[in-house]
Amino acid sequence: MPLWALEKPWDVVAVGAHPDDLEILCGGTLAGLVAQGKSVAMVDLTDGEPTPRGTRQSRIEESIAAQKELGVPLRLLLDLPNRNLMDEPGNRYQLATIFRRLRPHLVLGIAGRTPAGSPDHHQAHLLIEAARFGSQLSQWEERYAMTKPWRIPHLAYAPFPFDAEERIWHGMCIVDISKTFERKLRSVACYPSQFDGPRLAKIQHTLTGHAIYWGSRTGFSHGERICFPTPIGTDNLLNTLSGFAQTPAPVTLPG
Repeated sequence: MPLWALEKPWDVVAVGAHPDDLEILCGGTLAGLVAQGKSVAMVDLTDGEPTPRGTRQSRIEESIAAQKELGVPLRLLLDLPNRNLMDEPGNRYQLATIFRRLRPHLVLGIAGRTPAGSPDHHQAHLLIEAARFGSQLSQWEERYAMTKPWRIPHLAYAPFPFDAEERIWHGMCIVDISKTFERKLRSVACYPSQFDGPRLAKIQHTLTGHAIYWGSRTGFSHGERICFPTPIGTDNLLNTLSGFAQTPAPVTLPG
């Protein structure tokens, strides 16, 4: 798409360390936003390679297929080094430049420290926060490809369920993905280099369990947890509450 992404502000820019991170953590939310008519872009910080069964070309093809499954119109690859991703100034400038060009209302980033998985995830978490701050800085235009500053109103996180830390989030909501959950699973299945038969069955089982758990707490059949670094404010309590289901568990249980 770029020209630069048709010179319009985007509603949501979601950022992950590798292709498949966003599908796993917030694929249902992204598909739902698109269905609601919101402009959504995905950014992969790395191409995710090398891995034991993938190639750069196969990962790019997989990510395009997953993007189409979710209905997201724009996906960008920042092409930072996989396995060596670091929150450092040059990388901050590159991601902040993307933010300044897309001018999102909300940045949705992955979050969590995953010692049993890639250290890239934690570095991406830090990098996203720093780039969000850098996006608004003036008198540093030469570091951001001469783009204009953009103050991003909102930052949210899609946390890893196997984060090594018990985090206290100042704000949290559960997004109803009942209508998009199957698309989320299909988007994850677009990555056979990462999830062959047994691995795919395992990750889909895990995602189903988490989605049912979070959904059931707010009256949805399936939900995704989205967290915030600040409390969520409202000037109309009842209107805010009306966006949530009225029962603590689904009236019709899944299956």
